Amino acid sequence: MVTFSVALVALLVGYLLYGVFVEKVFGVQPDRETPSYRLKDGVDYIPMPTWRVYLIQFLNIAGTGPIFGAIMGILFGPAAYLWIVFGCIFMGAVHDYLCGMISLRQDGASLPEMVGNELGNGARQAMRVLSIVLLVLVGTVFVTTSAGLLSTMTDGAWGLDYTAWRWVWLGFVFLYCVLATLLPIDTLIGRLYPLFGAALLIMALGVGFGLFTENGLLPELTDAPFTSHHPKGLPIFPFLCITIACGAISGFHGTQSPLMSRCLENERRGRCVFYGAMITEGVVALIWAAAAIKFASAFGASPDHPDGSPEAYGNLMQLLTDDGNTSSNPALLVNMICSTWMGRIGAILAVLGVVAAPITSGDTAYRSARLIVADFMHLNQQKIANRLVLALPLFAISAALVFVDFDVLWRYFAWTNQTLATCFLWTAAVWLLNHGRNSWIAFLPAVFMTVVVTSYILAAPEGFQLPHTPSLIAGAVLAFVLAVWFLKYKKEKEQLG
Repeated sequence: MVTFSVALVALLVGYLLYGVFVEKVFGVQPDRETPSYRLKDGVDYIPMPTWRVYLIQFLNIAGTGPIFGAIMGILFGPAAYLWIVFGCIFMGAVHDYLCGMISLRQDGASLPEMVGNELGNGARQAMRVLSIVLLVLVGTVFVTTSAGLLSTMTDGAWGLDYTAWRWVWLGFVFLYCVLATLLPIDTLIGRLYPLFGAALLIMALGVGFGLFTENGLLPELTDAPFTSHHPKGLPIFPFLCITIACGAISGFHGTQSPLMSRCLENERRGRCVFYGAMITEGVVALIWAAAAIKFASAFGASPDHPDGSPEAYGNLMQLLTDDGNTSSNPALLVNMICSTWMGRIGAILAVLGVVAAPITSGDTAYRSARLIVADFMHLNQQKIANRLVLALPLFAISAALVFVDFDVLWRYFAWTNQTLATCFLWTAAVWLLNHGRNSWIAFLPAVFMTVVVTSYILAAPEGFQLPHTPSLIAGAVLAFVLAVWFLKYKKEKEQLG
Protein backbone atom coordinates (compact mmCIF):
# COMPACT_ATOMS: atom_id res chain seq x y z
CA MET A 1 0.00 0.00 0.00
CA VAL A 2 3.00 2.33 0.42
CA THR A 3 3.60 2.88 -3.29
CA PHE A 4 -0.10 3.38 -4.03
CA SER A 5 -0.51 5.85 -1.16
CA VAL A 6 2.57 7.86 -2.15
CA ALA A 7 1.42 7.91 -5.79
CA LEU A 8 -2.01 9.16 -4.74
CA VAL A 9 -0.54 11.98 -2.65
CA ALA A 10 1.87 12.83 -5.48
CA LEU A 11 -1.02 13.44 -7.88
CA LEU A 12 -2.70 15.81 -5.44
CA VAL A 13 0.55 17.65 -4.72
CA GLY A 14 1.18 17.85 -8.46
CA TYR A 15 -2.09 19.72 -8.91
CA LEU A 16 -1.32 22.13 -6.09
CA LEU A 17 2.31 22.83 -7.06
CA TYR A 18 3.00 22.06 -10.72
CA GLY A 19 -0.52 23.04 -11.74
CA VAL A 20 0.00 26.49 -10.23
CA PHE A 21 3.39 26.74 -11.96
CA VAL A 22 1.88 25.88 -15.35
CA GLU A 23 -0.89 28.42 -14.75
CA LYS A 24 1.70 31.14 -14.02
CA VAL A 25 3.68 30.21 -17.12
CA PHE A 26 0.57 30.57 -19.27
CA GLY A 27 -0.36 33.87 -17.66
CA VAL A 28 -4.10 33.94 -16.97
CA GLN A 29 -6.01 37.21 -17.28
CA PRO A 30 -9.03 37.05 -14.93
CA ASP A 31 -10.46 40.33 -16.28
CA ARG A 32 -10.40 39.17 -19.90
CA GLU A 33 -13.86 38.41 -21.34
CA THR A 34 -14.16 34.76 -22.31
CA PRO A 35 -15.67 33.47 -25.58
CA SER A 36 -18.65 32.04 -23.67
CA TYR A 37 -19.86 35.62 -23.16
CA ARG A 38 -18.39 37.39 -26.17
CA LEU A 39 -19.57 34.79 -28.72
CA LYS A 40 -22.59 33.43 -26.86
CA ASP A 41 -24.83 31.61 -29.38
CA GLY A 42 -27.03 29.35 -27.23
CA VAL A 43 -25.63 26.20 -28.85
CA ASP A 44 -21.89 25.75 -28.26
CA TYR A 45 -20.88 29.04 -26.61
CA ILE A 46 -22.78 29.05 -23.32
CA PRO A 47 -21.43 30.27 -19.94
CA MET A 48 -21.80 27.53 -17.32
CA PRO A 49 -20.83 27.26 -13.62
CA THR A 50 -17.30 26.00 -13.00
CA TRP A 51 -18.42 22.87 -11.14
CA ARG A 52 -20.60 21.87 -14.08
CA VAL A 53 -17.90 22.57 -16.66
CA TYR A 54 -15.40 20.57 -14.56
CA LEU A 55 -17.68 17.52 -14.34
CA ILE A 56 -18.49 17.66 -18.06
CA GLN A 57 -14.79 17.98 -18.90
CA PHE A 58 -13.97 15.06 -16.61
CA LEU A 59 -16.59 12.80 -18.16
CA ASN A 60 -15.72 13.95 -21.68
CA ILE A 61 -12.10 12.90 -21.27
CA ALA A 62 -12.66 9.90 -19.00
CA GLY A 63 -15.12 7.44 -20.49
CA THR A 64 -13.82 3.98 -19.74
CA GLY A 65 -10.25 4.99 -20.64
CA PRO A 66 -8.85 5.46 -17.11
CA ILE A 67 -10.58 2.24 -16.03
CA PHE A 68 -9.89 -0.20 -18.87
CA GLY A 69 -6.48 1.24 -19.76
CA ALA A 70 -5.30 1.12 -16.13
CA ILE A 71 -6.50 -2.46 -15.70
CA MET A 72 -4.59 -3.53 -18.80
CA GLY A 73 -1.59 -1.39 -17.87
CA ILE A 74 -1.02 -2.85 -14.41
CA LEU A 75 -0.18 -6.13 -16.15
CA PHE A 76 3.22 -4.54 -16.83
CA GLY A 77 3.86 -4.23 -13.09
CA PRO A 78 4.42 -1.32 -10.65
CA ALA A 79 5.87 0.76 -13.50
CA ALA A 80 2.22 1.55 -14.24
CA TYR A 81 2.10 3.67 -11.07
CA LEU A 82 5.08 5.72 -12.22
CA TRP A 83 3.61 6.29 -15.69
CA ILE A 84 0.24 7.39 -14.30
CA VAL A 85 1.79 9.84 -11.81
CA PHE A 86 4.56 11.40 -13.90
CA GLY A 87 2.64 11.16 -17.15
CA CYS A 88 -0.40 12.82 -15.63
CA ILE A 89 1.35 15.66 -13.77
CA PHE A 90 4.02 16.63 -16.30
CA MET A 91 2.41 15.62 -19.60
CA GLY A 92 -1.31 14.86 -19.62
CA ALA A 93 -2.52 17.67 -17.36
CA VAL A 94 -0.16 20.16 -19.05
CA HIS A 95 -1.46 19.02 -22.45
CA ASP A 96 -5.11 19.41 -21.43
CA TYR A 97 -4.58 22.77 -19.70
CA LEU A 98 -2.65 24.35 -22.54
CA CYS A 99 -5.10 23.00 -25.10
CA GLY A 100 -8.09 24.41 -23.26
CA MET A 101 -6.50 27.77 -22.50
CA ILE A 102 -4.93 28.35 -25.92
CA SER A 103 -8.31 27.48 -27.44
CA LEU A 104 -9.94 30.00 -25.10
CA ARG A 105 -7.48 32.70 -26.20
CA GLN A 106 -8.34 31.87 -29.83
CA ASP A 107 -12.12 32.18 -29.36
CA GLY A 108 -12.71 28.50 -28.68
CA ALA A 109 -10.71 27.28 -31.69
CA SER A 110 -10.70 23.53 -32.30
CA LEU A 111 -7.49 21.50 -32.18
CA PRO A 112 -6.60 21.61 -35.92
CA GLU A 113 -7.06 25.37 -36.03
CA MET A 114 -4.74 25.86 -33.06
CA VAL A 115 -2.11 23.66 -34.70
CA GLY A 116 -2.44 25.52 -37.98
CA ASN A 117 -2.14 28.90 -36.32
CA GLU A 118 1.28 27.95 -34.94
CA LEU A 119 2.71 25.42 -37.41
CA GLY A 120 1.20 26.53 -40.72
CA ASN A 121 -1.56 25.54 -43.10
CA GLY A 122 -0.03 22.18 -44.03
CA ALA A 123 -0.07 21.11 -40.39
CA ARG A 124 -3.62 22.45 -40.09
CA GLN A 125 -4.85 20.26 -42.94
CA ALA A 126 -3.05 17.18 -41.61
CA MET A 127 -4.50 17.69 -38.14
CA ARG A 128 -7.99 18.16 -39.53
CA VAL A 129 -7.78 14.73 -41.12
CA LEU A 130 -6.09 13.09 -38.13
CA SER A 131 -8.52 14.64 -35.63
CA ILE A 132 -11.64 13.62 -37.54
CA VAL A 133 -10.27 10.09 -38.04
CA LEU A 134 -9.57 9.81 -34.29
CA LEU A 135 -12.96 11.22 -33.29
CA VAL A 136 -14.90 8.89 -35.58
CA LEU A 137 -12.83 5.98 -34.24
CA VAL A 138 -13.51 7.11 -30.66
CA GLY A 139 -17.23 7.44 -31.32
CA THR A 140 -17.38 4.04 -32.99
CA VAL A 141 -15.27 2.30 -30.33
CA PHE A 142 -17.28 3.67 -27.42
CA VAL A 143 -20.67 3.15 -29.08
CA THR A 144 -19.85 -0.49 -29.85
CA THR A 145 -18.39 -0.96 -26.36
CA SER A 146 -21.52 0.25 -24.61
CA ALA A 147 -23.84 -1.61 -27.00
CA GLY A 148 -21.88 -4.82 -26.46
CA LEU A 149 -22.03 -4.48 -22.68
CA LEU A 150 -25.78 -3.81 -22.74
CA SER A 151 -26.27 -6.77 -25.08
CA THR A 152 -24.45 -9.05 -22.66
CA MET A 153 -26.72 -7.90 -19.84
CA THR A 154 -29.93 -8.42 -21.86
CA ASP A 155 -28.92 -11.59 -23.74
CA GLY A 156 -31.91 -13.95 -23.81
CA ALA A 157 -34.47 -11.38 -22.66
CA TRP A 158 -37.77 -11.42 -24.57
CA GLY A 159 -36.45 -14.24 -26.74
CA LEU A 160 -33.70 -12.17 -28.35
CA ASP A 161 -30.11 -13.42 -28.46
CA TYR A 162 -26.92 -11.37 -28.09
CA THR A 163 -26.67 -10.49 -31.80
CA ALA A 164 -30.23 -9.22 -31.98
CA TRP A 165 -29.84 -7.18 -28.83
CA ARG A 166 -26.57 -5.72 -30.14
CA TRP A 167 -28.36 -4.20 -33.11
CA VAL A 168 -31.14 -2.91 -30.87
CA TRP A 169 -28.71 -1.23 -28.49
CA LEU A 170 -26.57 0.11 -31.33
CA GLY A 171 -29.68 1.84 -32.66
CA PHE A 172 -30.55 3.36 -29.29
CA VAL A 173 -27.00 4.50 -28.56
CA PHE A 174 -26.54 6.01 -32.01
CA LEU A 175 -29.87 7.83 -31.63
CA TYR A 176 -28.74 9.32 -28.32
CA CYS A 177 -25.41 10.37 -29.85
CA VAL A 178 -27.18 12.07 -32.75
CA LEU A 179 -29.33 14.08 -30.34
CA ALA A 180 -26.37 14.99 -28.10
CA THR A 181 -24.40 16.09 -31.16
CA LEU A 182 -27.15 18.27 -32.61
CA LEU A 183 -28.85 19.80 -29.57
CA PRO A 184 -27.43 22.77 -27.60
CA ILE A 185 -24.69 21.65 -25.21
CA ASP A 186 -26.75 22.42 -22.11
CA THR A 187 -29.80 20.40 -23.23
CA LEU A 188 -28.54 16.81 -22.76
CA ILE A 189 -24.83 17.02 -22.04
CA GLY A 190 -25.10 19.83 -19.50
CA ARG A 191 -27.91 18.07 -17.62
CA LEU A 192 -26.86 14.40 -17.70
CA TYR A 193 -23.06 14.56 -17.56
CA PRO A 194 -22.73 15.91 -14.02
CA LEU A 195 -24.84 12.98 -12.79
CA PHE A 196 -22.80 10.40 -14.70
CA GLY A 197 -19.53 12.08 -13.69
CA ALA A 198 -20.55 11.99 -10.03
CA ALA A 199 -21.45 8.29 -10.36
CA LEU A 200 -18.04 7.53 -11.89
CA LEU A 201 -16.28 9.36 -9.05
CA ILE A 202 -18.37 7.64 -6.38
CA MET A 203 -17.58 4.27 -7.94
CA ALA A 204 -13.86 5.10 -7.88
CA LEU A 205 -14.05 6.22 -4.24
CA GLY A 206 -15.88 3.03 -3.26
CA VAL A 207 -13.27 0.90 -4.98
CA GLY A 208 -10.53 3.03 -3.41
CA PHE A 209 -11.98 2.30 0.03
CA GLY A 210 -11.90 -1.40 -0.83
CA LEU A 211 -8.17 -1.14 -1.47
CA PHE A 212 -7.66 -0.50 2.24
CA THR A 213 -10.22 -2.99 3.55
CA GLU A 214 -10.22 -6.02 1.20
CA ASN A 215 -7.78 -8.93 1.08
CA GLY A 216 -4.98 -9.15 -1.45
CA LEU A 217 -1.50 -7.87 -2.20
CA LEU A 218 -0.42 -4.68 -3.95
CA PRO A 219 2.87 -4.48 -5.86
CA GLU A 220 5.48 -2.03 -4.57
CA LEU A 221 8.16 -0.16 -6.50
CA THR A 222 10.70 -2.42 -4.79
CA ASP A 223 9.27 -5.34 -6.81
CA ALA A 224 11.43 -4.91 -9.94
CA PRO A 225 9.66 -1.76 -11.19
CA PHE A 226 11.48 -1.59 -14.54
CA THR A 227 11.03 -5.27 -15.35
CA SER A 228 7.91 -6.14 -17.31
CA HIS A 229 5.58 -8.50 -15.45
CA HIS A 230 3.26 -8.82 -18.44
CA PRO A 231 2.21 -12.47 -18.95
CA LYS A 232 2.69 -12.05 -22.71
CA GLY A 233 6.21 -10.69 -22.26
CA LEU A 234 5.51 -7.25 -23.74
CA PRO A 235 8.22 -4.66 -22.98
CA ILE A 236 7.31 -1.77 -20.68
CA PHE A 237 8.47 0.95 -23.05
CA PRO A 238 6.71 2.05 -25.19
CA PHE A 239 3.80 -0.41 -24.81
CA LEU A 240 2.79 0.74 -21.32
CA CYS A 241 2.65 4.36 -22.52
CA ILE A 242 0.15 3.41 -25.22
CA THR A 243 -1.85 1.00 -23.04
CA ILE A 244 -2.47 3.58 -20.31
CA ALA A 245 -3.38 6.64 -22.37
CA CYS A 246 -6.36 8.40 -20.81
CA GLY A 247 -4.94 7.94 -17.31
CA ALA A 248 -1.67 9.66 -18.22
CA ILE A 249 -1.88 11.62 -21.49
CA SER A 250 -4.37 11.43 -24.35
CA GLY A 251 -4.76 13.29 -27.63
CA PHE A 252 -8.50 12.74 -27.49
CA HIS A 253 -8.55 15.20 -24.60
CA GLY A 254 -7.23 17.84 -26.99
CA THR A 255 -10.40 17.51 -29.02
CA GLN A 256 -12.58 17.85 -25.92
CA SER A 257 -10.97 20.77 -24.08
CA PRO A 258 -12.06 23.30 -26.75
CA LEU A 259 -15.69 22.30 -26.07
CA MET A 260 -15.35 23.51 -22.50
CA SER A 261 -13.22 26.54 -23.42
CA ARG A 262 -16.42 27.80 -25.06
CA CYS A 263 -18.28 27.48 -21.75
CA LEU A 264 -15.70 28.76 -19.23
CA GLU A 265 -16.79 31.87 -17.35
CA ASN A 266 -13.33 33.06 -16.28
CA GLU A 267 -9.74 32.24 -17.25
CA ARG A 268 -8.86 31.67 -13.60
CA ARG A 269 -11.10 28.59 -13.60
CA GLY A 270 -9.00 26.90 -16.28
CA ARG A 271 -6.63 25.16 -13.85
CA CYS A 272 -9.54 23.54 -12.00
CA VAL A 273 -11.35 22.51 -15.18
CA PHE A 274 -8.53 21.39 -17.47
CA TYR A 275 -5.53 20.55 -15.25
CA GLY A 276 -7.81 19.40 -12.42
CA ALA A 277 -9.96 17.07 -14.51
CA MET A 278 -6.83 15.33 -15.81
CA ILE A 279 -5.46 14.90 -12.29
CA THR A 280 -8.84 13.47 -11.25
CA GLU A 281 -8.64 11.04 -14.13
CA GLY A 282 -5.17 10.05 -12.99
CA VAL A 283 -6.55 9.31 -9.51
CA VAL A 284 -9.27 7.13 -11.05
CA ALA A 285 -6.68 5.29 -13.16
CA LEU A 286 -4.43 4.76 -10.14
CA ILE A 287 -7.30 3.33 -8.09
CA TRP A 288 -8.37 0.92 -10.82
CA ALA A 289 -4.83 -0.22 -11.57
CA ALA A 290 -4.32 -1.06 -7.89
CA ALA A 291 -7.78 -2.59 -7.50
CA ALA A 292 -7.31 -4.89 -10.48
CA ILE A 293 -4.05 -6.39 -9.27
CA LYS A 294 -5.17 -6.64 -5.62
CA PHE A 295 -8.42 -8.38 -6.63
CA ALA A 296 -6.47 -10.79 -8.85
CA SER A 297 -4.02 -11.47 -6.04
CA ALA A 298 -6.83 -12.35 -3.63
CA PHE A 299 -8.15 -14.91 -6.12
CA GLY A 300 -4.92 -16.84 -5.71
CA ALA A 301 -4.83 -16.86 -1.91
CA SER A 302 -3.82 -20.17 -0.31
CA PRO A 303 -2.58 -21.52 3.05
CA ASP A 304 0.96 -20.79 1.89
CA HIS A 305 -0.01 -17.27 0.79
CA PRO A 306 -3.03 -16.25 2.90
CA ASP A 307 -2.79 -12.56 1.98
CA GLY A 308 -2.72 -13.13 -1.75
CA SER A 309 -1.00 -14.93 -4.58
CA PRO A 310 2.43 -13.93 -5.90
CA GLU A 311 1.10 -15.00 -9.31
CA ALA A 312 -1.26 -12.02 -9.38
CA TYR A 313 -0.37 -10.98 -12.94
CA GLY A 314 -1.23 -14.38 -14.35
CA ASN A 315 -4.44 -14.43 -12.32
CA LEU A 316 -5.37 -11.01 -13.68
CA MET A 317 -4.88 -12.10 -17.26
CA GLN A 318 -7.08 -15.12 -16.59
CA LEU A 319 -9.82 -12.98 -15.02
CA LEU A 320 -9.77 -10.67 -18.03
CA THR A 321 -10.50 -13.56 -20.37
CA ASP A 322 -12.95 -15.49 -18.18
CA ASP A 323 -15.69 -15.20 -20.79
CA GLY A 324 -13.83 -17.67 -23.00
CA ASN A 325 -12.56 -15.09 -25.49
CA THR A 326 -8.89 -14.81 -26.37
CA SER A 327 -9.05 -11.00 -26.23
CA SER A 328 -9.24 -9.21 -22.90
CA ASN A 329 -12.54 -7.87 -21.56
CA PRO A 330 -11.90 -5.44 -18.67
CA ALA A 331 -15.64 -4.86 -18.24
CA LEU A 332 -15.91 -8.34 -16.74
CA LEU A 333 -13.38 -7.47 -14.04
CA VAL A 334 -14.96 -4.09 -13.32
CA ASN A 335 -18.29 -5.78 -12.67
CA MET A 336 -16.68 -8.44 -10.45
CA ILE A 337 -14.74 -5.93 -8.35
CA CYS A 338 -17.70 -3.58 -7.86
CA SER A 339 -20.12 -6.40 -7.06
CA THR A 340 -17.69 -8.14 -4.66
CA TRP A 341 -16.39 -5.07 -2.83
CA MET A 342 -19.50 -2.86 -2.94
CA GLY A 343 -22.47 -5.23 -3.19
CA ARG A 344 -25.69 -4.22 -4.95
CA ILE A 345 -24.77 -0.54 -5.03
CA GLY A 346 -21.46 -1.44 -6.61
CA ALA A 347 -23.19 -3.43 -9.32
CA ILE A 348 -25.39 -0.44 -10.18
CA LEU A 349 -22.41 1.91 -10.26
CA ALA A 350 -20.52 -0.58 -12.42
CA VAL A 351 -23.32 -0.41 -14.97
CA LEU A 352 -23.14 3.39 -14.95
CA GLY A 353 -19.37 3.31 -15.17
CA VAL A 354 -18.88 0.78 -17.95
CA VAL A 355 -21.99 1.63 -19.95
CA ALA A 356 -22.76 5.32 -19.47
CA ALA A 357 -19.14 6.46 -19.49
CA PRO A 358 -18.29 5.23 -23.01
CA ILE A 359 -21.57 6.62 -24.33
CA THR A 360 -20.78 10.04 -22.91
CA SER A 361 -17.31 10.03 -24.45
CA GLY A 362 -18.70 8.84 -27.76
CA ASP A 363 -21.28 11.58 -28.13
CA THR A 364 -18.82 14.40 -27.44
CA ALA A 365 -16.43 12.81 -29.95
CA TYR A 366 -19.06 13.26 -32.65
CA ARG A 367 -19.82 16.76 -31.41
CA SER A 368 -16.13 17.70 -31.57
CA ALA A 369 -15.89 16.28 -35.10
CA ARG A 370 -18.87 18.39 -36.16
CA LEU A 371 -17.27 21.54 -34.75
CA ILE A 372 -13.91 20.82 -36.40
CA VAL A 373 -15.60 20.45 -39.78
CA ALA A 374 -17.67 23.57 -39.11
CA ASP A 375 -14.51 25.55 -38.30
CA PHE A 376 -12.74 24.84 -41.58
CA MET A 377 -15.94 25.17 -43.63
CA HIS A 378 -16.86 28.40 -41.80
CA LEU A 379 -20.40 27.10 -41.46
CA ASN A 380 -22.51 28.76 -38.77
CA GLN A 381 -23.89 26.19 -36.33
CA GLN A 382 -26.86 28.08 -34.91
CA LYS A 383 -29.18 26.54 -37.50
CA ILE A 384 -29.93 22.85 -36.89
CA ALA A 385 -29.99 22.23 -40.65
CA ASN A 386 -26.29 23.17 -40.82
CA ARG A 387 -25.55 20.85 -37.92
CA LEU A 388 -27.35 18.00 -39.67
CA VAL A 389 -25.41 18.53 -42.89
CA LEU A 390 -22.14 18.03 -41.02
CA ALA A 391 -23.14 15.38 -38.49
CA LEU A 392 -25.00 12.83 -40.59
CA PRO A 393 -22.02 11.89 -42.83
CA LEU A 394 -19.93 11.35 -39.70
CA PHE A 395 -22.53 8.98 -38.28
CA ALA A 396 -22.81 7.17 -41.62
CA ILE A 397 -19.05 6.48 -41.62
CA SER A 398 -19.18 5.38 -37.98
CA ALA A 399 -22.11 3.05 -38.67
CA ALA A 400 -20.08 1.35 -41.40
CA LEU A 401 -17.14 0.89 -39.02
CA VAL A 402 -19.19 -1.19 -36.55
CA PHE A 403 -18.62 -4.12 -38.91
CA VAL A 404 -14.84 -3.89 -38.40
CA ASP A 405 -13.23 -6.13 -35.77
CA PHE A 406 -13.24 -4.30 -32.44
CA ASP A 407 -9.65 -5.22 -31.50
CA VAL A 408 -8.40 -3.65 -34.74
CA LEU A 409 -10.38 -0.46 -34.07
CA TRP A 410 -9.06 -0.19 -30.51
CA ARG A 411 -5.38 -0.65 -31.44
CA TYR A 412 -5.41 2.00 -34.13
CA PHE A 413 -7.44 4.32 -31.91
CA ALA A 414 -4.82 4.01 -29.15
CA TRP A 415 -1.88 4.90 -31.40
CA THR A 416 -3.73 7.71 -33.20
CA ASN A 417 -4.73 9.04 -29.80
CA GLN A 418 -1.16 9.39 -28.54
CA THR A 419 0.09 10.71 -31.88
CA LEU A 420 -2.45 13.52 -31.69
CA ALA A 421 -1.24 14.36 -28.17
CA THR A 422 2.35 14.50 -29.43
CA CYS A 423 1.42 16.86 -32.25
CA PHE A 424 -0.34 19.24 -29.90
CA LEU A 425 2.53 19.26 -27.40
CA TRP A 426 4.83 20.50 -30.18
CA THR A 427 2.18 23.10 -31.07
CA ALA A 428 1.91 24.24 -27.45
CA ALA A 429 5.70 24.54 -27.20
CA VAL A 430 5.72 26.82 -30.26
CA TRP A 431 2.79 28.89 -28.91
CA LEU A 432 4.54 29.39 -25.58
CA LEU A 433 7.76 30.36 -27.34
CA ASN A 434 5.95 32.80 -29.65
CA HIS A 435 4.33 34.45 -26.63
CA GLY A 436 7.55 34.73 -24.63
CA ARG A 437 6.67 32.01 -22.13
CA ASN A 438 8.57 29.03 -20.70
CA SER A 439 8.27 26.54 -23.56
CA TRP A 440 10.08 23.73 -21.72
CA ILE A 441 6.87 22.61 -19.98
CA ALA A 442 5.57 21.44 -23.39
CA PHE A 443 8.85 20.85 -25.22
CA LEU A 444 10.20 18.09 -22.96
CA PRO A 445 6.92 16.07 -22.96
CA ALA A 446 6.77 16.51 -26.76
CA VAL A 447 10.24 14.98 -27.15
CA PHE A 448 9.36 12.05 -24.88
CA MET A 449 6.05 11.32 -26.62
CA THR A 450 7.70 11.48 -30.04
CA VAL A 451 9.88 8.56 -29.01
CA VAL A 452 6.83 6.72 -27.68
CA VAL A 453 4.56 6.95 -30.72
CA THR A 454 7.33 6.43 -33.27
CA SER A 455 8.90 3.39 -31.62
CA TYR A 456 5.48 1.88 -30.89
CA ILE A 457 4.17 1.95 -34.46
CA LEU A 458 7.47 0.51 -35.68
CA ALA A 459 7.52 -2.36 -33.16
CA ALA A 460 3.82 -3.09 -32.50
CA PRO A 461 2.05 -6.16 -33.95
CA GLU A 462 -0.45 -3.84 -35.65
CA GLY A 463 2.43 -1.67 -36.92
CA PHE A 464 5.58 -2.55 -38.85
CA GLN A 465 6.60 -5.36 -36.45
CA LEU A 466 10.27 -4.35 -36.40
CA PRO A 467 12.64 -5.48 -33.62
CA HIS A 468 12.28 -3.57 -30.36
CA THR A 469 15.74 -1.99 -30.07
CA PRO A 470 15.95 -0.60 -33.64
CA SER A 471 12.44 0.82 -33.17
CA LEU A 472 13.53 2.65 -30.03
CA ILE A 473 16.61 4.01 -31.81
CA ALA A 474 14.47 5.26 -34.71
CA GLY A 475 12.09 6.97 -32.30
CA ALA A 476 14.99 8.62 -30.47
CA VAL A 477 16.50 9.84 -33.75
CA LEU A 478 13.23 11.46 -34.87
CA ALA A 479 12.80 13.08 -31.46
CA PHE A 480 16.36 14.42 -31.66
CA VAL A 481 15.79 15.90 -35.12
CA LEU A 482 12.59 17.64 -33.99
CA ALA A 483 14.30 18.87 -30.84
CA VAL A 484 17.15 20.39 -32.87
CA TRP A 485 14.61 22.08 -35.15
CA PHE A 486 12.76 23.55 -32.19
CA LEU A 487 15.88 24.76 -30.39
CA LYS A 488 17.12 26.37 -33.60
CA TYR A 489 13.76 28.12 -34.00
CA LYS A 490 13.95 29.18 -30.34
CA LYS A 491 17.41 30.67 -30.83
CA GLU A 492 16.26 32.61 -33.89
CA LYS A 493 13.27 33.99 -31.97
CA GLU A 494 15.51 35.09 -29.12
CA GLN A 495 17.92 36.83 -31.51
CA LEU A 496 15.06 38.69 -33.17
CA GLY A 497 13.42 39.54 -29.86
